[in-house]
Amino acid sequence: MLYRNVPKTGDSLSILGYGCMRFPERGGRIDEDRAARQLRMAIDGGVNYLDTAMPYHGGESEPFLGRVLIDGYRERVRLATKLPHWSTRSREEMDGMLDQQLRRLCTGRIDYYLVHNLQGPSWERFEERRGLEFLDGARADGRIGAAGFSFHGDRQAFRRIVDGYDWDFCQIQYNYLDEYNQAGTEGLEYAAERGLGVVVMEPLRGGALAGRIPPRVQSLWEGSVAQRRPAEWALRWVWDRPEVTVVLSGMNDEGHIRENLRVASEAMPNSLSASELALVEQVRDTYRSLMRAACTGCRYCMPCPAGVNIPACFEMFNSYHMFDRQQSARFHYIGFVGGVISGRAGLASQCVECGRCEKLCPQHLPIRDLLKQVAKDLELPLMKPLIRFAQWLVGLHGRIVLRPGRGRRGRRRDRPGQPG
Repeated sequence: MLYRNVPKTGDSLSILGYGCMRFPERGGRIDEDRAARQLRMAIDGGVNYLDTAMPYHGGESEPFLGRVLIDGYRERVRLATKLPHWSTRSREEMDGMLDQQLRRLCTGRIDYYLVHNLQGPSWERFEERRGLEFLDGARADGRIGAAGFSFHGDRQAFRRIVDGYDWDFCQIQYNYLDEYNQAGTEGLEYAAERGLGVVVMEPLRGGALAGRIPPRVQSLWEGSVAQRRPAEWALRWVWDRPEVTVVLSGMNDEGHIRENLRVASEAMPNSLSASELALVEQVRDTYRSLMRAACTGCRYCMPCPAGVNIPACFEMFNSYHMFDRQQSARFHYIGFVGGVISGRAGLASQCVECGRCEKLCPQHLPIRDLLKQVAKDLELPLMKPLIRFAQWLVGLHGRIVLRPGRGRRGRRRDRPGQPG
């Protein structure tokens, strides 16, 4: 296993991190026996960074980790989880949420603590609700070690958030199709220049870059001198960037774990040759030629006067068609574009056809017509009531977690490995 350092903490983290959102399941629940074996197999292979969050596996990922990290395994890893800030309305509620997570994880300290899915509007609300004071306090009393945030917004918001607090690290989506989407390469370099460790999520775009590969893409991989699986190409491309600290993989297959461990023992930064990088560019360009909306994510069309998040709409639209992932694309559309998490809807159906975006688009895309197709394919007949219901569920979840008796005054310190 290769390791890279986090500048502000000095920690040496495995370049392969374990994403705890996709454990194997049985009967709709985590298959705990198999998942525990897989997790320990990865740790024994050198993985020392585990990433979870309160919503993962319907709320069961954190308690599962609390039960499985026994017999010395907790001491061998850096544990990361996230504050679901959308479920809190004050610093006091954030404290209560963190204390609940400590109990669920059976630990007295969370090594790497992230504010979950910060974007422009949610960053502003987090500041207003004294979130930065909360982070300062949790660091000072030792409940968390490093403070960071995960991100799914645009590059301008990313810079603002990076500069808005003394972060230790951040987590961004990054792969060879997303060089210019969300934080992108620009954001990766910006964070690294400011001394932040960078954790990368979705290096395979939720498995899309390693699953059903379009024939034109597959022929390019097969014509390469270096014969590698598509997943290995994608991982090596991300690890080739020296700014990247950890790459998360949601591993739930023993063969995939062994393969990822092998690659993570070889993938040095700046190790891909010029011809190999050129091949990945060919693959990227081929994928883009298959896109229904040839959007590069440049954001010249933004802001939209009607509030439409045009680049995000096209990103979900392309995923819906290119990767045969309709259910996943609709889920992300509701969560990220619908405003369930961000609090600000940017649906394609909000378009009023003013045409301003088309005058600004350097790709000369027929944006208004494309947005109509996005709405047709991704917006269900009851989309807006469904979004309101999802927002209600998110708020209800926060109230349940923070019900009386679960705040700081009732907090107990569980020893690592003790079920609670």
